[in-house]
Amino acid sequence: MMRIITAMMIIIALISNVYAADYYVHPQGNDKNSGLSQFDAWQTLSKASQQHYQPGDNLLLAKGQQFYGELLLSGQHGQPDKPIRVSSYAQTGINDQSAYIDAGKEHTALSLINSSYIEVSDLALSAITPIVAHNNKVVKYKAKPAMRLGVLVKTTLPGEYPGIVLKRLQIKDVFYHQAGFQRGSDEVKTANGKQSYGWGIRVINNLKRASFIDLEISDSTISNVSHTGIKFTSKHQNIEDVRVINNDVLKTGGPGIQLSGVKNGYFAHNRVNYSGSNNDSRKWGRGSGLWTWGSDNILIEHNEFKNANGPGDSAGVHIDFNCSNVVVQYNFSANNAGGFCEILGNNFNNAYRYNISVNDGRRVKGVDGAFQQGKTFWLSGYRGKNKTRSGPFHSYFYNNTIYVDDTIISKIAIDNKAKGILIANNIFHIVGKSEAVLGDQYRADTANNQPIENVVFTNNLFLNQKNWPSDIAIKDSNPLFGNARFINAGGLNKSDYRPTAASLIKGKGIAIKALPGDNIGLEIGFKVNRDILNNPIRNKPDLGAIEIQ
Repeated sequence: MMRIITAMMIIIALISNVYAADYYVHPQGNDKNSGLSQFDAWQTLSKASQQHYQPGDNLLLAKGQQFYGELLLSGQHGQPDKPIRVSSYAQTGINDQSAYIDAGKEHTALSLINSSYIEVSDLALSAITPIVAHNNKVVKYKAKPAMRLGVLVKTTLPGEYPGIVLKRLQIKDVFYHQAGFQRGSDEVKTANGKQSYGWGIRVINNLKRASFIDLEISDSTISNVSHTGIKFTSKHQNIEDVRVINNDVLKTGGPGIQLSGVKNGYFAHNRVNYSGSNNDSRKWGRGSGLWTWGSDNILIEHNEFKNANGPGDSAGVHIDFNCSNVVVQYNFSANNAGGFCEILGNNFNNAYRYNISVNDGRRVKGVDGAFQQGKTFWLSGYRGKNKTRSGPFHSYFYNNTIYVDDTIISKIAIDNKAKGILIANNIFHIVGKSEAVLGDQYRADTANNQPIENVVFTNNLFLNQKNWPSDIAIKDSNPLFGNARFINAGGLNKSDYRPTAASLIKGKGIAIKALPGDNIGLEIGFKVNRDILNNPIRNKPDLGAIEIQ
């Protein structure tokens, strides 16, 4: 009898894998229906959330239709070759707009909890209906504030949860409070905010014995949310093998993209604009285009980071403390209030290379509430409140093109706790003044006479001798001076920064190798075969991010 039962169970399992089902949802359907055809569709997201799906099943929401509430997939598991897919389906005579989920009074429009091999695509999501009205007054929170989310991916149980894919999503208008709500004036000074906010996509895994593996967010648009556009959070670096590719992240109240506790990440071809937006009183009003914390082996390349705003942080890309092997390359960074290069303490073997920076670091401390200076270049030993400054260690900065016009004072701060700094083959085209500034969390390198160890600072092209402040403790041992003669200095395209002064730049670069005392280097290697415009690099490299052809 037991053999018969076992055989039947195997047959049922095989049949379910072979005959995957399509389930349909339409606002004019009925939850008493089977859901197995367009003419027998379910009506609500609540009904769709109750179904246990098999590998290869499709959950399809009608295009051009609006759904209210939360779509929750909890404990749902596809297979590598048969993911469970959630998407939109076309109807005869209906326009081609994606199905739209409005969270209504729910905290989240779409939740994936303890699930694996789920692929979500071609949906529009928002959460604009306020959770609770506060009569536009500042709220004092006694408990941990709640979140509002477009998409939540989370673990609550131990286990491995591979294969989550989010693609071609449109997420916008995610807020916790009603329009007109006013935040306290000091809220923007707190670390990440202390009140309730709306987030675009959050991936959260704070369980030691759980892991997300092989997670992708691609070809999506996240706009007008009151805090971060895309955020990863892990206390144990167990969100692994992450790909965030070809997304538009616009007008977020916090950072555009932020990762904490990510191991092995690829962030490429994203366009982040107006992070730290304060165009709505519900927004936090501070945020870098992308920043990392406690993360390892991260490649950030071929992105655009523009117009980051805020009284602190708010660089194009910044590497917060406790990271290693973060490489920032081939990116275009422009008009970011906080600056271009920012590497904080307890960071090991990180690099900025072959990037173009245009007018980054315009912020002036004390003006319009700013509590940090904007900076062209900043190495900081800060690694947390009340902790001794340490590092960063083995920071590599080479073949970048930096342009700053005469409306901005280029500001530079280097902590004397830093150990191992390479600055080479860069073009510093700074039209106006440059000055050394305090590092904000501590006194700058001139506060005492402690030398910085293991410095290779050589072979950079400066517009003039004043481009690098004289009171910075480290100086170029073999500087070059002259005008790179960019095709269109001040422009907002990468190609605008093609240099034409071949005699100054062509073949003038030096080979980059590991710093003294660095036995690790960069895992990706120091040699680069292509420039930011994909031109080949032959023999000796040129100076800056673009090779003269």
